[in-house]
Amino acid sequence: MPKIDVHADDYALTVHTSQDILDCMKAGKLDSISVVPNMSCFRQCMEMLKEAIPALPFLPGMSIHLDFVEGKCLAGAAKAPLLMKKGSDCIGLSWGSLFLSSYHPIKRRVVKQQLKREMKAQISTAWKEISHCIEIARKNQISAEQKSIRIDSHQHAHMIPIVWEALTEVIEEEGFPIEYIRNSKEVLRPFLQEVSLWKTYRPINFVKNRLLYLYSYKVDRYARAHAMEPMYLWGLVMSGYMDYERIARLYPKMAAKAAKENRTLEFCIHPGATLPDEVTGEIGEMAAKDFYLLSDRKVEKDTVMKLKDYLLM
Repeated sequence: MPKIDVHADDYALTVHTSQDILDCMKAGKLDSISVVPNMSCFRQCMEMLKEAIPALPFLPGMSIHLDFVEGKCLAGAAKAPLLMKKGSDCIGLSWGSLFLSSYHPIKRRVVKQQLKREMKAQISTAWKEISHCIEIARKNQISAEQKSIRIDSHQHAHMIPIVWEALTEVIEEEGFPIEYIRNSKEVLRPFLQEVSLWKTYRPINFVKNRLLYLYSYKVDRYARAHAMEPMYLWGLVMSGYMDYERIARLYPKMAAKAAKENRTLEFCIHPGATLPDEVTGEIGEMAAKDFYLLSDRKVEKDTVMKLKDYLLM
C-alpha cells in the first residue's frame, strides 16, 4: 500500500470551518491541513489551534494555502492593484483571469510581479504562525514531524503557469525552506472503470482533472530536482463531495496505482462548514453558495472521521 495523507483544506477560512477541522485533529484523523493566511479571522483561528495543541494526539503537517481569489491582500492594495476585486478592498482573481494572464504577452510580467509580492507576504505571515505551533507542540512533547514549509493553494491556483513561475521564483529569491508542494495530479482511470458511478460526478470536475494533469508534469520535475516525495492527489473528480462510500469503492484501484509508482496518495477533503453569518465580502459569493454553506461539508467531515479506520483495516 502507498503512503497515505488524509488532508483537510481551508483551516482559517472562517472560525466555524476551523472548529470543524480542529474536531478532526483532536480525534487524530488528519495527517495534514492547509491554512488560509489572508482572512481576517486568521489570527483568531491560529490562537484557537495553539490553545488546543497540548491536548492533540499529534500535530498534523500544516501547509500554507495560498489564496488569490478571496481574502485580504497582505502585500497591500497599492503594491498589487491588479490582484484586487473591483469596488472592494479584497483580493479577487478568478482562475480564468490567472489562466489568461499566463499567456498575455504584455500583462503577464506585471501580474507575475504583483503575485510574487502577495506570495511573499502570505508565506511569511503563515510560516511565522505555523513555526510557533510546531514549537508549542515540541515543548509539550506532542509529535510534530514538519521541519519546513509546505505549500498548496486555494482552487489549485499554484498549478497555473504564471502562478507556478511566481512561486518558484519567490522560493529561490527568499530562500524559503520547502519540504512539500502539492501536485494536483489525479489519475482518471479508476473513476472511469466504475461505470455505475459515472452519473455521480460533476462533468466540470473532469475538465479540472485533465487540465491540472497537464500542468502536473512541471511539478513532478520540480519535486525530483528538490528531493520531494512524488504524489497523487484525490479530490478533483469528486471535488465538493468526498463521501466515504465512493472512496471505499475506488480506493483499491487508486492505492494500487499510487503504490506501483511509489507516490504518496493525498486525500484532499473539506470537512469544515461555513455558517451563513460568516459570509462577508472577503468570501466569494458564488463559492459560499456552491461549496462553503452546503451540507456536503458535513458529509466530508463524516468521511474524515471514518477514513483512517478504513485505511488501517
